[in-house]
Amino acid sequence: MKEITIGKNDSGMRLDRFIYKAVPLLPTSLCQKYIRLKRIKVNEKPSDSRYRLREGDVLSLYINDEFFEAPSEENAYLKIPNPRLDIIYEDDNILLVDKKPGILVHPDKGEFQNTLIANIQAYLYLKGQWQPRKENSFVPSLCNRLDRNTGGIVIAAKNATALRIINDRIRNHEIDKYYLCIVHGVPSPPSGTLKGYIIKENDKNRVFVLSRPEKGAKSAVTEYRTITSKNNLSLLECRLLTGRTHQIRAQLSAAGHPLLGDIKYGAEKDAETFQALYSYKLVFNFKTPAGELEYLKNKAFCVPRVEFIEKYFSLKFLH
Repeated sequence: MKEITIGKNDSGMRLDRFIYKAVPLLPTSLCQKYIRLKRIKVNEKPSDSRYRLREGDVLSLYINDEFFEAPSEENAYLKIPNPRLDIIYEDDNILLVDKKPGILVHPDKGEFQNTLIANIQAYLYLKGQWQPRKENSFVPSLCNRLDRNTGGIVIAAKNATALRIINDRIRNHEIDKYYLCIVHGVPSPPSGTLKGYIIKENDKNRVFVLSRPEKGAKSAVTEYRTITSKNNLSLLECRLLTGRTHQIRAQLSAAGHPLLGDIKYGAEKDAETFQALYSYKLVFNFKTPAGELEYLKNKAFCVPRVEFIEKYFSLKFLH
């Protein structure tokens, strides 16, 4: 519990509006709820959110300590009273979430609240599965990431053991990630493996595909197969054998088949807001013992729907 004595400069302000200013991490809806539940009192008495404060009033705030911290990237989850997540699978160790295109997975310079990780942390905090004040250093973390405009499955670890195991399995290529995408043209051959080297140009946030290794370039291998073609567009399934930045987008573009909607990598401007790329399936293909996560071995998870398949090919989603 914290107490605040109202000074001259805040006299006359409504109670709820003063709380918004004094406790910036407390969501508006939660502030109103706490006033109704008498967790915010004026002079030890219940009050109304519209009450006009007077100099000398003493506010008693029965609110968790973390809400009194200064807003930052690390505590953005506190401002999310109703986390928005499309959960595919959840247990005591991990969470699989279907990230929609347009959502950032991690904060950037312009946004640190409306991100996937902030919503996941808010969800676990509100459920009581993550109590920051009792942790020395661990915070719920993402094990893989997707571009802002790419949708699909993201793995979140609820504890440090799960984070270590999943990261090790990803590094050892023991978790298979499958993508669906729409490309311009019809690939020939209809299935195959794209091999090359990718080098990143950081200032433009894009990569280039090379046929030979160069300093700073990393090998990139993508398997693909054509599912169907229509109107000079093709629906492909891709499997990543390496996990490089913009790998599928860049390699398919270099092969002469840029993704629908992917202006950055050569597609013509069209009605699509996002590139037609979705990480639709995940397989825990463990080859080595996975300790506390061994129960996930050979399990596969799919998203329930990929909208661009229905839009361009009139197909029901294929698992």
